Amino acid sequence: MSIVINGSGTVTGLAVGGLPDGTVDAGTLAANSVDSAELIDGAVDNSHMAAMAASKLTGSLPAISGASLTGLTAAQMPTGSVLQVVSTTVTASAAYTGNQYQNHVIGISVAITPRSTSSKILVTGHVSVGHSVATAGMAIGVMRGSTEIALGDASGSRQRHHVQTDTRAYAMRTLPFNVLDSPSTANAVTYSLRAQSGSANTLYINRDGENSTSSNHMSGVSTITAIEVQG
Repeated sequence: MSIVINGSGTVTGLAVGGLPDGTVDAGTLAANSVDSAELIDGAVDNSHMAAMAASKLTGSLPAISGASLTGLTAAQMPTGSVLQVVSTTVTASAAYTGNQYQNHVIGISVAITPRSTSSKILVTGHVSVGHSVATAGMAIGVMRGSTEIALGDASGSRQRHHVQTDTRAYAMRTLPFNVLDSPSTANAVTYSLRAQSGSANTLYINRDGENSTSSNHMSGVSTITAIEVQG
């Protein structure tokens, strides 16, 4: 078919593919002249995708790797979500003598930097303890910095601590603790433990109350874990 250019400005007789490659550029196409019907399936690859509106994400979505979820802030997480977990495990034994509670800051601690000032911190764990006498009381307190948290009610000169127990016949006991704290800061916070033994006796950490390394006696382990929860 011959090509005809008529007076109205139209061209007829041009076959599909009749123009040389590269003849039609972006400026030749009229605005909004190309719709989805003219696109080949799969023609738009990742490099040509702009941002997608959230309203377009409907229907069943494919599985998304957690490694791909970046830029999500703590404030965008639902209340009760776990934001981070930090834990310390202590296996070495230690001994503390006397009943001066303030002096018994034991070497079990964990540091955590909250991601939000509204976060709550669940401090949990256990301490393995023994005592140098057959029957004696002991107590464990949970500290935020230099302040003890989760104290019992005051009553006269009675000392107030988080958890207290008796050990008998020098046996090793496990003292658990669970405290939900609201530090109201996004700065680093250190949680630690301190302990008290009754009278002037010796309190042992991670071992029983008799000074023996024979197979009849026990060693233990102590842990402290800080779990940040979205407030």
